[in-house]
Amino acid sequence: MRRVRMRAPSRPAVRCPDRLTSASAESPRARNVSRHSALLACGVVGATLLALIALGHDGRRIAQLAVLAAPMVLWLAWPLRSARMRRLRTVLVWLWAMGFALDGAVRAYLLDTYQAAPDGAMVLGAAANTNARESSEYLWMHWRSAVIWTGALAMAGVLVAMFARRGAAFDATTSSVRASRSPLWTRSLVIVVLLIACVAYASKPWRRLHPAIFWANWSHSVHTLRAAWADQQEVRDRAMAQAKAIAPVALQAGPSTVVLVITDSINRDNMALYGYGRPTTPRLLAHKAQAGEQMAVLKNAWSVDASTLPALRNMFHFGLPESENPPHLLALARAAGYKVWWISNHDDLAIEQQHARFADVVDMVNRTPGRASASLDGEILDCVQEALADTSTERKLIVVHLMGAHPHYSLRFPANANPFDDDVDAVEKGLVKDGRSAWVRRFRQEYDAALLYHDFVVSELLQQTRATGKPGEYRAWMYLSDHGQEVGHGSDRAGHSPSTASGYRIPAVVWRNSEPLPGGAAQQQPFRADWTGWTLMDLLKVQWNGQMPERNVLGNAYRWQAPKIPVAVESFSR
Repeated sequence: MRRVRMRAPSRPAVRCPDRLTSASAESPRARNVSRHSALLACGVVGATLLALIALGHDGRRIAQLAVLAAPMVLWLAWPLRSARMRRLRTVLVWLWAMGFALDGAVRAYLLDTYQAAPDGAMVLGAAANTNARESSEYLWMHWRSAVIWTGALAMAGVLVAMFARRGAAFDATTSSVRASRSPLWTRSLVIVVLLIACVAYASKPWRRLHPAIFWANWSHSVHTLRAAWADQQEVRDRAMAQAKAIAPVALQAGPSTVVLVITDSINRDNMALYGYGRPTTPRLLAHKAQAGEQMAVLKNAWSVDASTLPALRNMFHFGLPESENPPHLLALARAAGYKVWWISNHDDLAIEQQHARFADVVDMVNRTPGRASASLDGEILDCVQEALADTSTERKLIVVHLMGAHPHYSLRFPANANPFDDDVDAVEKGLVKDGRSAWVRRFRQEYDAALLYHDFVVSELLQQTRATGKPGEYRAWMYLSDHGQEVGHGSDRAGHSPSTASGYRIPAVVWRNSEPLPGGAAQQQPFRADWTGWTLMDLLKVQWNGQMPERNVLGNAYRWQAPKIPVAVESFSR
């Protein structure tokens, strides 16, 4: 039987050399794409960081921060084999970049809004003197700025996250480590930048600019400042001993009552008493018409500080520097035989420790934390009446500290008590003409409503002082604000303003029943709030060996000296 051989069907020849050639041709392209992607990631992340750094810094500091930020950005160019390590790198680079971005955004906001650095005295003092509730209320008022900056940070965060994922990966198509490396010039540049970064981190002046280090030190400074304010009993004891050594003498015979009203954030440009177009001070105008020569409205009053703490420090230390070891006004009053009251609508640790605790009687009416609390100033009227009716002493100094129009303004007057939010009056038309935004115009309406309610409280305090007392008793009253407020006057914003004249323009009014006050041209001459102490000592009729009559605005020897404030003022006489 014949056997038939079956031949297997022929297979097409395998062209192995062609396939190898194709693989070897694709590997360099893949490596180039990966390398270019990594360089693009470094470039985009670095450019985003540089832009945000430049917002909050200037000059040499931009370069310093850029060098400090460089190491983690350059890490994106280093090939990593493990997918887990690449994910970890993405997270770490994102956190690193957002730390620098947040630092730049906060600095830019402070610079734009307050012309201040975060480690400046004003910002440190405000931070040490605030709390969580006040911070939330501040954000409530300034939520538009918060939204803008948060949006910018969010966009930066998304951009960094997108490109940080494209960091270099180890080329798995070849076992050659050398083939995965970047060109020599790229590696050389990275090494040079890293060496400069090492030098930067070794240098303390550079290193302390790093956001993590800077803000840790900043937080420590805030806590240190707050702790220093917490208990100043020893400081007060020394001040009392100093005042007794000076031995001031009260010259006024018989009963004497002096009331000092210090308010917060009142700009005289918004008071009808000073010629404003809205009827914000009808009661004070009525007092002025009734009192005649017994009441003086100082037309050109200025603060030399745009925030509360330094303003009060200057008021009670006669505007003298710390180097001269000036006495405290309340300590001098007590040493001269006055019983001192401090009645406040502020719940403020710094003010309470630095000033209020010098008083014999301290009545902090507002015990809700936060200067932006909803406690209305009218709450203090009963306490002041009790102090005026006190019969335990013949000499009284009553210091009243009001919230005034401290932002946010809608809390400074009763609900549904804003008569300026309905009509389009001349003030509203002027704001529109000046290009003020809708929310600034709304803040102006609320601010003016706050001043109308403030007029009621201040007028009641003046009426209490005028109406209370024994026959023949000497009585005097002085009212002024710690600083002004920007409400669309010089710029399109509302709030504290160290960078515009509105932050320093304040009201100042004096009344006394014993003798006429200077009138006419004398009321037109400029007045400085840091010289308040010299005028108040005159109202107290206290004589002491540190007197400077040239700084008492009520005296014939008064001589004006223009203060140095960080804003250009065309004239202090208007």
